[in-house]
Amino acid sequence: PAGAPRRRPPAAAPCPPPPGPGAARRPGPAEAGPTAAAAALWPPSSCRLRGPARSMGLEPLFQAWSYFRRRKFRQCSELCSQLLESPPGAQVAGAGPGRAAWNLKTRALTEMVYVDEIDIDEEGIAEMVLDENAIAQVARPGTSLKLPGTSQGGGPSPAVRPVTQSGRPVTGFVRPSTQSGRPSTMEQAIKTPRTALTARPITSASGRYVRLGTASMITNPDGPFINLSRLNLSKYAQKPKLAKALFEYIFHHENDVKNALDLAALATEHAQFKDWWWKVQIGKCYYRLGLYREAEKQFKSALKQQDMVDTILYLAKVYLRLDQPVTALNVFKQGLDRFPGEVALICGIARIYEEMNDISSAAEYYKDVLKQDNTHVEAIACIGSNHFYSDQPEIALRFYRRLLQMGVYNCQLFNNLGLCCFYAQQYDMTLSSFERALFLAENQEETADVWYNLGQVAVGIGDLNLADQCFRLTLVNNNDYAEAYNNLAVLEMRKGHTEQARALLQTASSLAPHMYEPHFNFAILSEKVGDLQRSYTAALKSEEAFPGHIDTQQLIKQLKQHFAML
Repeated sequence: PAGAPRRRPPAAAPCPPPPGPGAARRPGPAEAGPTAAAAALWPPSSCRLRGPARSMGLEPLFQAWSYFRRRKFRQCSELCSQLLESPPGAQVAGAGPGRAAWNLKTRALTEMVYVDEIDIDEEGIAEMVLDENAIAQVARPGTSLKLPGTSQGGGPSPAVRPVTQSGRPVTGFVRPSTQSGRPSTMEQAIKTPRTALTARPITSASGRYVRLGTASMITNPDGPFINLSRLNLSKYAQKPKLAKALFEYIFHHENDVKNALDLAALATEHAQFKDWWWKVQIGKCYYRLGLYREAEKQFKSALKQQDMVDTILYLAKVYLRLDQPVTALNVFKQGLDRFPGEVALICGIARIYEEMNDISSAAEYYKDVLKQDNTHVEAIACIGSNHFYSDQPEIALRFYRRLLQMGVYNCQLFNNLGLCCFYAQQYDMTLSSFERALFLAENQEETADVWYNLGQVAVGIGDLNLADQCFRLTLVNNNDYAEAYNNLAVLEMRKGHTEQARALLQTASSLAPHMYEPHFNFAILSEKVGDLQRSYTAALKSEEAFPGHIDTQQLIKQLKQHFAML
């Protein structure tokens, strides 16, 4: 780092110059930093620097940097801790290697828990219930993600393609936004760190503190690496390289958005508001705090100074959180004018169209993604899913086989391969694919999905006893599987067990009120046993879940005629 005082090199035997043309100047041991560490490698073993050079820890620092470059962050952090725990007297003038080790350890700890803010974004309970950013309570058709069924893109009906609780069709690739309606993925608390490793300790354990220029640079194995309460942010804001590493540590590792925002504000003020990177970080802090309009201003200001793909993605994410998908689409398309062929922007457009139930437009943009990157897993999976639900299992099978050739090897892929093989009448591969899926299942939810699909295959070949067993195995692995309850109720109805069927249908409708099948089946069953009032109530719920269902409309019409006769 700049400012390290120079010292006269110790007397030693003359050494040969470094290889290649240039001066034969030899660096002194007090020239701290990567250049001195690298230059210490070129003299032959008989002429290597001894004494002061080794006491400064250049070689361990170089090894720690090598660990960092190879993404071995744990070893890098431990080696930097050993450097920082050396007594202050062992670090000669300037403490250059100590400061470099502190910076390197900060970056290593950040990388261990780093989460890309662009893609990983799940709307929690607080955002959904306490949303004060709504512009219009009744949005125009095709302009809101909260009413995806109002899209004019001609999306598939729930009779063909199942939908999530939010009303969106099941996609071919799991993302946080596609699971917003599942109870199992709701956030347990409103504001918590992402993982247990990022939780900030309440107290700092006592121990031997090593001072490196300031009292805030604390390295203790039993306590926090940096004591944020004693941090002089204005001092670090004047050192750009140190400030950026410190900001990312506070923001990602400590999850302390307020202190990160204070540091970013001081740093951008020190840079005279000319550094676009700090504006993006301020926008990220505002977004995390729920101040979306302030985040929008920061991202727009950063884009005026420097065009960056990440900034465009952040700005579009702000508009999506504000439920303005059309504005987000415009941002993406303007970005494509400046970055033609950028995969992240094209994929963002495809995701928005898919969430708005405009499946045909989404498929076209996913195909554009594959023209730029033919190994894009999300695009291949979504196109394959679209072909499967469009009654083209043979084409879907080609896409899923492509994923298998690319090295994707998991339970979900073999589950989809088994379904595609069955509906494409390639029965020899169906059961073997499902067996492999059961073998690769990592949790009970995945096992339940496989058994449910095996039950569907059993229904398709007419083996109702096997189907009954498969659906019951589904409920053994996942007791909240509404589709299995519904199908078991249908099988019980065929056996004549009316009361058991009604109980199963009531359970299914309470677990998944967004599905129309349990409501419709319960309405049919109640109408047969003469419970017209319950039948009418269930039929209305079925119509609300799927307004275009013809059988539900005919049943409501018949019930109204019965009521008129009474």
